[in-house]
Amino acid sequence: MNNNILIALLVVGVIGLLAGVLIAVMSRFFGVEEDQTVKAVRACLPGVNCGACGYKGCDDYAVAVAEGKAKPNLCVPGAESTAEELGALLGIEVEPPKDVVAFVHCNGNCEATATKTDYVGVTSCKAAAMLYGGPETCSYGCMGLGDCAAACPANAICMKDGIAHVDTSRCLGCGLCESICPKKVISMVPQETVVVVMCNSKDKGADARKACKNACIGCMKCVKTCPHEAITVTNNLAKIDYTKCVGCGACAASCPTGSLKQVFFPDLSEEYEDFKVEE
Repeated sequence: MNNNILIALLVVGVIGLLAGVLIAVMSRFFGVEEDQTVKAVRACLPGVNCGACGYKGCDDYAVAVAEGKAKPNLCVPGAESTAEELGALLGIEVEPPKDVVAFVHCNGNCEATATKTDYVGVTSCKAAAMLYGGPETCSYGCMGLGDCAAACPANAICMKDGIAHVDTSRCLGCGLCESICPKKVISMVPQETVVVVMCNSKDKGADARKACKNACIGCMKCVKTCPHEAITVTNNLAKIDYTKCVGCGACAASCPTGSLKQVFFPDLSEEYEDFKVEE
């Protein structure tokens, strides 16, 4: 009985040894050698896998950069430091990417708006939006259920007074919050932005104001006031062309509902400047 066990163990051991040798031989002669340039480029990237560069993730972007199919300055979370690192690695001059931050185009807080229904279900904006456009009186506004906060890799978003708020000193500019918001309330704006539209409603003035006290009513005063023709009103909502805006603040001063506001977005803090996801 004991001899049978020993023989069985010996056979299993020999088979395992032979399998190991076979795998080693196959790997040596048939294995695909990893591209060292791709590996080096990938090491420079933060690993957020946000897709802001236009690729599925950091791995795909690294391949594209190494093959010369993508510019090395498309990594938004990595910002200027990553662009410079990739430029040095590839031996080319790289124009630094433009800094952007996430902004919530809604000021429909608890005092300005109300709920039309009592939502009982999954704590998710996407789920709530499927039920008659959501529980809020404004069907275009932030529902404050936190899908964006859950998606943010830098913990830069919180819920306060019923709506989302972005800490721009932490924001990486990756755009994950923008892509996940079912109401499209969040957008990426230039870091140097000084005036924003705090509304997302497409309703006509009276209806928009009825749903939210802070809504844009499409009155055109901002358009008439702006000396640089940087503002237009489309679908009853003001929109700023940041390539023309000089930040004079005239539009914000003329807005009767306060839906246009002057803001200041600080640069990324040192804590997040070299942000990388541990692999």
